[in-house]
Formats: sequence, structure tokens, C-alpha cells
Amino acid sequence: MAGYRGGFGGGFGGGNQMQQLMKQAQKMQEQMAQAQEELEEAEIVGESGGGLVQVVVNGKKAVSSITIKPEAVDPDDIEMLEDLILAALNNAYEEAEELYEEKMGKFGGAGLF
Repeated sequence: MAGYRGGFGGGFGGGNQMQQLMKQAQKMQEQMAQAQEELEEAEIVGESGGGLVQVVVNGKKAVSSITIKPEAVDPDDIEMLEDLILAALNNAYEEAEELYEEKMGKFGGAGLF
């Protein structure tokens, strides 16, 4: 067993290189946590009908509010209002997906959505 070195030596180039890898992994975890926090705090507004319906979501697609202007409410055409709400939600979700990819895509792996 000539040439054997115990510990992390040998094939890893010494403990110093392993320590560098650990520091890089820790830094990446911190960056991911920061990006997750930014996604949770983001406010993305999706709208439809020229602003008649607005939906606010965060970067993780959690809905925080829905605003419907009175002129969007026609008791004889509830389907139109439903369509406006869906369109506003989908608009907000698309923007949230883009923000998520911007913040988390650099870390690789599968997306949240």
C-alpha cells in the first residue's frame, strides 16, 4: 500500500479542495434561499379586460388579491366575468413562471411548477 494517504487526500487533491467545494455548496444554498425569499415577496399583477380584473400573485403563484371593477360585473353575463378572472390569473401565472425561471433556473433541476 505504498503511496496511500488517509483522509480526503489522494484523489481529491487534499482537504483544501474539499473545503472549497463545501464553501461553494453553502454559498449556493444561501443564494437559493435568497431567491426563494424574493419569489415569496414578489407581487405580480395579471390583468384582463383592459384592467377590469386584476389578480396579484407572488413568484410562487400564491394569489394574494383579486380586484374586480364594478363595470366588469354584469348579472346577465357571469360567464364573461369568469373568463376575465381566468385570463387575469393565467396572465399573472405566466409572469410568475418567468420570474421563477429567472431566479431559480440558474440552480438547475426541475422547476416548482
